[in-house]
Amino acid sequence: ERLFIPLTIGGGVRTADDVARALRAGADKVSLNSAAVTNPQVLTEAADRFGAQCVVISVDARRCRDGVVTPSGWEVTTHGGRRSTGIDALEWAQRAAELGAGEILLTSMDADGTKDGYDVPLITAVRALVDVPIVASGGAGRLEHFAPAVDAGADAVLAASVFHFGELSIADVKQALADSGHDVR
Repeated sequence: ERLFIPLTIGGGVRTADDVARALRAGADKVSLNSAAVTNPQVLTEAADRFGAQCVVISVDARRCRDGVVTPSGWEVTTHGGRRSTGIDALEWAQRAAELGAGEILLTSMDADGTKDGYDVPLITAVRALVDVPIVASGGAGRLEHFAPAVDAGADAVLAASVFHFGELSIADVKQALADSGHDVR
């Protein structure tokens, strides 16, 4: 009722019926993560019912560790990065798009909270495999961090704490992106 910008919600969404409830409540898009890892078919069910443009797959990826080995060297985690799945993150992003996800929220759990910049190699690798929009997340700390993520293939960049704590302004980030030659809304 108070926002006039596109709204994506996630958390606790497990079924296509949950997606329906979120959309009826005013969400424009619905993000799935753990439930889709457990039941990938939920992506297809939601996309078939509401259109792929409403379905966002949230991929929380990190470099393999603790004996986990995947072909790409990145694995999918769930539950805010606390649970290892052993699933290859690049293969999962590609499969999720094929199953009906119309957008990927790609969070580097290695970079998240570091303020050292986005995981450009991860973004580049996922972009090489999918045609759906990618929202890069994890690592933003300075104005010069945003353009490399877009250069690597992100269609949008997400940042949180730098805005919450007033370290950067949205206007300054938009200007930095524009100064780097990127179209900004």
